[in-house]
Amino acid sequence: MAIASIVGSIIEQYDFLVTGVIAATVWGGIFFKLHELAAVAAAIGVYGIGIMIRPVGAYIFGNIADRSGRRNAMVYALVLMGVSTLLIGLTPTYDSIGVIAPILLIVFRLAQGISFGAEFGTASTWVIEQAANSKYRGFWGAWVGFAIPIGLLLGFGSVVFVKSLMSPADFIAYGWRIFFFIGFVVAIVGLIIRLRTEDSFLFEGLRTNHQVLDYPARRVWREMPGRILRMSLVNAMFSGAFFLSFVFGTSYMKVVGFTGGQAEAIGLLAAAFMLVFMIIGAFLADKVSRRAVLLTAAITFLIFAIPYFYLINTHHLLLAAIAEIIGFGFVFGFGYGAIPAFYTENFPTRYRASGASAAYQISQVYGGGLIPIMAGLILKSVGVKHAFIYIGLLVMVYALAAIWAILATPDTKGIDIA
Repeated sequence: MAIASIVGSIIEQYDFLVTGVIAATVWGGIFFKLHELAAVAAAIGVYGIGIMIRPVGAYIFGNIADRSGRRNAMVYALVLMGVSTLLIGLTPTYDSIGVIAPILLIVFRLAQGISFGAEFGTASTWVIEQAANSKYRGFWGAWVGFAIPIGLLLGFGSVVFVKSLMSPADFIAYGWRIFFFIGFVVAIVGLIIRLRTEDSFLFEGLRTNHQVLDYPARRVWREMPGRILRMSLVNAMFSGAFFLSFVFGTSYMKVVGFTGGQAEAIGLLAAAFMLVFMIIGAFLADKVSRRAVLLTAAITFLIFAIPYFYLINTHHLLLAAIAEIIGFGFVFGFGYGAIPAFYTENFPTRYRASGASAAYQISQVYGGGLIPIMAGLILKSVGVKHAFIYIGLLVMVYALAAIWAILATPDTKGIDIA
């Protein structure tokens, strides 16, 4: 069940990394007939809409999960994910079909983003409910999070491997499509695994007792809007830490003076440490409490916000690596060990998937999506010498909001989630 729950999330993180690289380096030249910088901006914009559309996917598939079953929603989402990923890999270039090419790319990316919106909340609900009677419910829920460093490591590895096999011209001509074919194959494997699993016994009990709601996604917004919005503040900080490192951080390192290879190596190291910290955080979430783990990560993010950029500014490879391991690997990894349990356990079974998905995915927009954009604008406005202070202050605002939200939300360790 745990393995089935993480397959789609692995593809999501794999896609996040390779699509970001390809959008910035390949798509602009083959899908958009614009000035060079405008083409790159358009390509990255297409990449970004896949994030912005995720709350729609959270609403649609959260509703399916709470009406038809967690497993059914996960199967439908993975089918959509696999098909849209394959179609992106097959999309002809602008030179082949003209303006239809970028239109198709946008449509397929939107479909992909909608499917991604289903993954976290429904997958977490599925495995947490199945582990409802386990003493290690937080650990099993964290398997959804384990997909993040695993997906990043696979993404880094595949990019390096494929690029080593061909020339830059061949990579732009056809090599970049290989990543999307790989994603499609993995989706098929994940689909087979998910079809062999059972639905959550808590949901089956709900269905047996005829307590399934007609419109659960709408009901949770009507009955628990404050909890959804408050809990979204928690992940806004964590998704901000994630995107700040992997979207803005790599560019920032290059501006400071690190090579692309050095920045990628540091990111790879931080991702490996992230997995270790995530496992530790998951065990402590069960041993101590969900809030203790989340608060530790949030307070570290608050304190380390400005030192993080200061250490990178030293242009010292070891200090920059330490900054990434603490500011990204520990903050995100350790805290994320408790996130799946914290989110799903704070909503009742009748609309658990809808509530967890909504709270998580709207935070991706104003947290993960907005922070790197604002950081980039700050860097452009004040320059690299002073930008880290203002970016650090921006990060601290998100950290303070997350700390308040964590303290204002009940801890759920040991509660009967039925």
